[in-house]
Amino acid sequence: MLHGIRSRKESYVYLSKKLAKLGFNTVALDSRAHGQSEGVHCTFGVKEKKDIVALIDALQQKEKIVSSIGIWGRSLGGAVALQAMAIDKRIKFGIVESTFSDFTTITHDYFASDVGFRNEFLSTYLGKRAQNIAGFEGARPVDAVKKISQPILMIHGGEDDKVNIMYGKANYENLKSTQKEFVTVEKAGHMDVWEVGGEPLFNHIYNFILTNI
Repeated sequence: MLHGIRSRKESYVYLSKKLAKLGFNTVALDSRAHGQSEGVHCTFGVKEKKDIVALIDALQQKEKIVSSIGIWGRSLGGAVALQAMAIDKRIKFGIVESTFSDFTTITHDYFASDVGFRNEFLSTYLGKRAQNIAGFEGARPVDAVKKISQPILMIHGGEDDKVNIMYGKANYENLKSTQKEFVTVEKAGHMDVWEVGGEPLFNHIYNFILTNI
């Protein structure tokens, strides 16, 4: 279970308890440079996807969990999930919420939102500088999905003003998988998909999990 940017694993406590009562094991982790994890820089899935591979290695070796492994990511966590699924087929299914399709594009959007005007020349420069400092490039979930054949459920708020729903749909349309579904939570924004979707949304996700474990 993978949290969003500037968040941490504790954001999944409620959901983990809910899933535990239904008989599922869950692992929520702090992404690098978040919470109690080490690291200085977030790389938007480029390096984090390798952390997921290492986590699955540990689950198999130490906990003997070798099958029915799924991944659930929200926003940044969704981007990490997609990039991890593209390289590790031990992940049997994915649930991806409210994520972006391309680092450069979302940089333009966040720049405009934070400073109050759009300047793609400046935001491109700052994005490239950030990538150089953090030592990464090519955070493009929209490309990663072309290598994903596992079942995926994608969810996005219809009124998301942080990550436009068109980015989620672009990821969906480029998915290699034929077992895919896109759910729009019409009145939800970026951070309230669970609250607005409520039990009907959770039940839909639960049935998706049962179908693919």
